[in-house]
Amino acid sequence: MQLFDVYPLMNVTPEKASGVHLWDNTGQKYLDLYGGHAVISIGHSHPHYVKRISDQLNKIGFYSNSVQIPLQREMASKLGELSGYDAYKLFLCNSGAEANENALKLASFETGKAGVIAFHGAFHGRTSGAVAITDNQKIVAPFNSGHKVFFEALGDLGAVEQRLKDGEIAAVIIEGIQGVNGIQVAEPGFLSGLSTLTKKYGAKLILDEVQSGYGRTGKFFAHQWTAELAPDLITIAKGMGNGFPIGGVLIHPDIEAKFGLLGTTFGGNHLACAAGLAVLEILEEENLMANAEQLGDFLIQELNEGFPEILAVRGKGLMIGLDLKNEAAPYRSELIKSHHIFTGSAASKNTIRILPPLCVKKEELQLFLKSLREVINRMNP
Repeated sequence: MQLFDVYPLMNVTPEKASGVHLWDNTGQKYLDLYGGHAVISIGHSHPHYVKRISDQLNKIGFYSNSVQIPLQREMASKLGELSGYDAYKLFLCNSGAEANENALKLASFETGKAGVIAFHGAFHGRTSGAVAITDNQKIVAPFNSGHKVFFEALGDLGAVEQRLKDGEIAAVIIEGIQGVNGIQVAEPGFLSGLSTLTKKYGAKLILDEVQSGYGRTGKFFAHQWTAELAPDLITIAKGMGNGFPIGGVLIHPDIEAKFGLLGTTFGGNHLACAAGLAVLEILEEENLMANAEQLGDFLIQELNEGFPEILAVRGKGLMIGLDLKNEAAPYRSELIKSHHIFTGSAASKNTIRILPPLCVKKEELQLFLKSLREVINRMNP
C-alpha cells in the first residue's frame, strides 16, 4: 500500500529534535522557525514534557470518557488560572477542527439557529463544518456546501450587523489573528464591536485561538490584546499539546452542560492531559509568554528596518507574517537549502510566516535575520 499523496513535501526527513532545532537523517541541524504549523509551543522534546508523558504511560495511557479522569479537572483548573478564564468550562477533544465543530454545534443548540458569519481569509479546519466556514473554495466538496455560512470582510462591522439583523445567525466566528491568511490582525475595536453586536442580536461569539492562542502572541489568547472580552466560546489546539493531538473548547458559564450534548472517544484521554498539563506548567515556569512578547517586538522591529524586499510586517509576539515583493517560495527554499532554517508559507504566495517555539532565543532570531538578509541580497543582486 502507498500513501495518499496530498502533501507537498520538503526534501527533509527529521529524525530527532530539541528546543528550536531539528536534525535530519544525515545529521544536518535545522533551526525551526515554523514549529510544524505553530504546534510546537514549549520546544521540541522538552525534558519535563517527555517525563510527564512517559510517567503517565507507565500508569495508564487511555480510557474513555465513561470513567473519572482526574487529570481532566487538573488541566481545566490550570488552564483557567493561566488564561484568566477560570469561570469557564472546558470540553476536551482532539484537534482545532473538532473544537470548532463543537463550538458551532453549541452555538446552534443555544440559539436554535443555523446561520454562521465568518470572514474572508478565514481558516478553521478541514472537517465538514470547519471547511464550510473556511474561505477557501479549493477544499470545499459538494458535501460541505449545504451549510448556511456568510463571509464578510475582516473589519466591516456594518456588514456584520446587517447580516445579524436577519435573525438567522447562530454564531460569528473569528480567529484571534488570521494565521493561514498571512497573519492578518483585525483593526482595534473590531473584536469588541463583534462582542457588542452578537449580544445585541442574540448570536454567539466564537474566538478561534487554535493558532493564535497558548501564549504565541505574548498573552494567553490573541484577543486579550484588545478591549476586555467575554467570548461565548473559545477554541484551542495546536500549541496546547506541543505535538500531542489535543483540542478544546472554553465555554461561557451561561451555557448549560447536558449529558450527551457533546462527545468524543479519544478527547481528554490520560496521555493527552499529561501532555497538556506539561505545556501549561512549562509556559508558566519558563515565562514563555513574556519571551514571546519581547522577542516578537524585537523581530518585528528588525524586519521593518533594512529589508527593502519586505513590503509589510504584521503580527504580534511570535506570530509574524512578512510580505515580500516577489513570491516567497524561492526565498523559503533557499533558507532551508543554504541556511537550514524552516519558515512557513501562507495563502498569499508572497508571504512568509514565522511561528517558532516560544522558547526561541534572541541569538537564534539574529541568525535568521542575518540569513534572510544574505538570501535576499543573493537573489536580488
